[in-house]
Amino acid sequence: MRIPTLYALPLDVMPVALIERAASLLFKRLLVTHPGLFDRLGEFRERRFVFAPVDLPLVFKVEPEKKALSVCRKPQDFEADARIEAPLFLLLALLEGRCDADALFFSRDLTVTGDMEAMLAMRNALDDSNIDLPRDLSRMTGPLAPLFARAGNSLRRRALGEETAAWN
Repeated sequence: MRIPTLYALPLDVMPVALIERAASLLFKRLLVTHPGLFDRLGEFRERRFVFAPVDLPLVFKVEPEKKALSVCRKPQDFEADARIEAPLFLLLALLEGRCDADALFFSRDLTVTGDMEAMLAMRNALDDSNIDLPRDLSRMTGPLAPLFARAGNSLRRRALGEETAAWN
């Protein structure tokens, strides 16, 4: 599922600094919840990974060694060692290890460019991390965590449908 263009329009006018701050807070939360997230990257830990949702006007750069996330608005872009492009919900499903990246690549639902070995190392690191975004991020909401987790799970089911079946 792609994010409808109408829903992505506010991102065209929101300050990038605000978007980056919110995304960085979520990223830091994932790193606290999964401190060994990038351990399996090995020699690829110093690479720059760009995640470009095709249905959003934004590009995200992750630098595992620095534990940093940066955001820019398209058509601006980041220099990267490895880059992956796909609809946002597919990128999030890949983050959670819910989709078969190889099948998505060969069906052309996602595009990978740059250092394929680095991206394969990233995929393996993510597959081992046991990330569950609704569970992990809802913990930030304190007593409202169960409500946010249910809402996140429902959104994920609707967005991905059959694609959420675990493959590994």
